[in-house]
Amino acid sequence: MLLLGGILLAVFVVPWPWGVLAVLAGGLLDIGESVAFLKWSRRRKSPVGAEALVGQTAVVATPTQVRVAGELWAARSADPLRVGSEVEVTAVEGLTLRVRDLRHVGAGP
Repeated sequence: MLLLGGILLAVFVVPWPWGVLAVLAGGLLDIGESVAFLKWSRRRKSPVGAEALVGQTAVVATPTQVRVAGELWAARSADPLRVGSEVEVTAVEGLTLRVRDLRHVGAGP
């Protein structure tokens, strides 16, 4: 976009020797901006796939299914799951989520 601005300045506003400088400056700024945005966008990878669900909170829909991130998943837990309770996803095993009840987190013996 800055290159286009430099070209327009060179053609319509700035006299001959300075127009070339305006185009070069616009082009260099445009390239620098593109490189900066590219580095900024690659600063960290986005979590994708089922593994991104680990650590999220889910709501029990049925005794064997939970709803997490708007999707219904099969679930297993060491404790019986109550419909409507909140659980935390601890692992992914194929298409089944391993969950634990948030009521028991931090509870003593």
